[in-house]
Amino acid sequence: MVTQIITLVGVLIGALASFVATTVAERAKFRREMATRWDERKLDAYIQYTSCVKEILRAARVVFAAREAGEDRSPGLAAMESAESKRSLLFEGLVLLADEDAAKIANRINERTWAVLRQARDPEGTDGTPEEARLAVIHALNDFHKAAKADLLMGNAYRTGPPMRRR
Repeated sequence: MVTQIITLVGVLIGALASFVATTVAERAKFRREMATRWDERKLDAYIQYTSCVKEILRAARVVFAAREAGEDRSPGLAAMESAESKRSLLFEGLVLLADEDAAKIANRINERTWAVLRQARDPEGTDGTPEEARLAVIHALNDFHKAAKADLLMGNAYRTGPPMRRR
């Protein structure tokens, strides 16, 4: 009888250990999958936002070239305004997904993009040249790329373990 109880306790302990190990592994797998899902959404939001800002810069460049050539700026202005509306919508989604640093830099991009838009719409009363305004946006975009990479890599930190140290 005692040997049967010992055997039964051993089986119960083995089953419990198996259950705990499986539960821990499944939870870790679920966390990885959820983090990956959010990282993919963040990456998509970052790409769409930066692409839209670049679209605005391209349209503004068309407007600046048309102004210099004395041509009609309407097509460029229409493309620029359309891209600006799209950027505004994409920014809202980006702020919901991005970390604080990336969101702050995206705000800076917005401000600098608005300066380009003002230059393209009416250069009177604006500071600097169109090229200076465009370069300010590009510098902010470069900072945003760094912040986005850091955000995405930090989200993966617990999946890949601690960074390896060089010796």
